[in-house]
Amino acid sequence: MSNLQPELSDEHFMARAIELAARGLYTTMPNPRVGCVLVSDGEVIGEGFHQRAGEGHAEVNALASADAARVRGATAYVSLEPCSHYGRTGPCCEALVNAGISRLVVAMQDPNPDVAGRGIAFCEAAGIEVKVGVCEAAAQQLNAGFVKRMRQQRPFVRVKLAASLDGRTAMASGESKWITGPAARRQVQRLRARSSAIISGVAAVLADDSRLTVRESESGLSSSEAGPLPLRVVIDSRLRLPPTASMLSEEGRTLVFTTARREPQAQALSSAGAEIIEVTASDDGHVSLAAVLSYLASEESCNEVLVESGASLAGAFMGQHLVDEVVIFMAPTLLGSTALPLFDMQLTQMSEQQRLVISDVRAVGDDWQIIARPV
Repeated sequence: MSNLQPELSDEHFMARAIELAARGLYTTMPNPRVGCVLVSDGEVIGEGFHQRAGEGHAEVNALASADAARVRGATAYVSLEPCSHYGRTGPCCEALVNAGISRLVVAMQDPNPDVAGRGIAFCEAAGIEVKVGVCEAAAQQLNAGFVKRMRQQRPFVRVKLAASLDGRTAMASGESKWITGPAARRQVQRLRARSSAIISGVAAVLADDSRLTVRESESGLSSSEAGPLPLRVVIDSRLRLPPTASMLSEEGRTLVFTTARREPQAQALSSAGAEIIEVTASDDGHVSLAAVLSYLASEESCNEVLVESGASLAGAFMGQHLVDEVVIFMAPTLLGSTALPLFDMQLTQMSEQQRLVISDVRAVGDDWQIIARPV
């Protein structure tokens, strides 16, 4: 029997590059999450990932970890096309060419229209063999928010809800603490931590005096894993948020979206630290959610946003087809028929139902986490 090891595939090394990229899950915003693996003669000789905006990109970090002599003639596996422009760091495609690699394997092309294809073309022009599309689906999933912002000028919208087994989120009075257990709440903190912004309606904030923060004690993230504080976003057509709201005393920024700047409420909120942003109204007179998302993408470079609110705002996002993913934490409890539903949507016929595709179901402590995407 031969003792020779089978040759490892491009998929094997790219899977490692994507695994490295995921280490920047909470920290790379607004940049994409990228990993790089350098391989020579079937052996990994260097690895790197992008951790924070303004710091070294994955390719540069991988090159720095490798013996320069062994890099010449090596293959570079990168989860996203190497950048070709000068920003806060130099072009990674030039760094790879100058290092002398002979082959480049890329999971996905950069979705940024100002960049897409240029890094690949630069390497090909330098005589490097290039292969694109290895483990592409996994790479795109990791950077779903960056892809959405680059291609559609909107962030990826994730709606989080906690529910009872009979699909209720709170008692009729609004009381909702706590439906789910500690493990589910820890997972929610991590969803917050990976998001560029947390969005809530003013009614939910008034009911709970929500702070919309990432609670370090619950998230379990170390200081090196934690990223920038997500923006706190309140949808508040009539500026009902009080200047004494607890979130305004927290570190970080609070953006209040309204349809008209009303004085003296606006001045009082501004003095308390809120940023008042006036956007167009929808047909029903409420804040245009599409306008909010457009602003967050264009002005704040938000890749992923987390909607944490009551049934009304969740229903509005869903009804306007603005939801990319729903995360429901379902607890083994019953709240009864008078309790509040998951989504406030006035559907009257079966033909109006909104279908979803469930992509993942798993136990989280004593609760269940269900991830689904609208069809």
